[in-house]
Amino acid sequence: MSRSDHKAPAAMNPIIVIPARMASTRLPGKPLADIAGRAMIVQVWARAIESGLGRVVVAAAEEEIAAAVREAGGEAVLTAPDLPSGSDRIWAALQAVDPDGRHDVIVNVQGDLPTLDPALIRIAAETLVAAGADISTLAAEIRVEEERTNPNVVKAVIALPPAARAGRALYFTRATAPTGEGAHYHHIGLYAYTRAALARFVALPPSPLELREKLEQLRALEAAMHIEVALVDTVPLGVDTPADLEKARAALTHRT
Repeated sequence: MSRSDHKAPAAMNPIIVIPARMASTRLPGKPLADIAGRAMIVQVWARAIESGLGRVVVAAAEEEIAAAVREAGGEAVLTAPDLPSGSDRIWAALQAVDPDGRHDVIVNVQGDLPTLDPALIRIAAETLVAAGADISTLAAEIRVEEERTNPNVVKAVIALPPAARAGRALYFTRATAPTGEGAHYHHIGLYAYTRAALARFVALPPSPLELREKLEQLRALEAAMHIEVALVDTVPLGVDTPADLEKARAALTHRT
């Protein structure tokens, strides 16, 4: 392959926005849960800073979250607590911190990923730009058989050329798909958007398949938006339960 086939992504001015709210059915108040001496939201903010991608802002639903981030030296903005989704919270924060639209790539990092590999944040942003997509996201090949049939493990169905590490998303589902022999991919809920795509997405009403599968990203696919999926090696630990919290504490005890 010639040098010209390896085109660097075009220049971008990205911003990472981390939505966070105190409400959680399985782990109330989890953004402020202590992990190795820091609130979980501060740990996630630190992983985003470590990516070196650019500006990082926490979009907080409550003042106590914003205060914890600011005390750690981070930037936070208070958003309405009753916004319907993380995407809406990100858009609201963006209007507050970047009303002039200087940031053209927005990376959504979930606020419950304290052990996230910072490199994944860069991969999402670079994939978006390199593919010329509206949205990019990540997936990892499923290696544990039980995950193939677990409805809590969302599968990404990807148009993936042989040996490629990225391809266009065709569907996301809680079912086991596609059928037949071959790999299945565990979707990782980390997204990058162009600013125009995020604006369009939050203006759309929830779509029929989104409501049926309870997967927000299907709204974009039903609107014919291009979602590019990059393959990565592992799925980051999402903290949803007390057991998850203990795993995160064990992983970060010697780091911070």
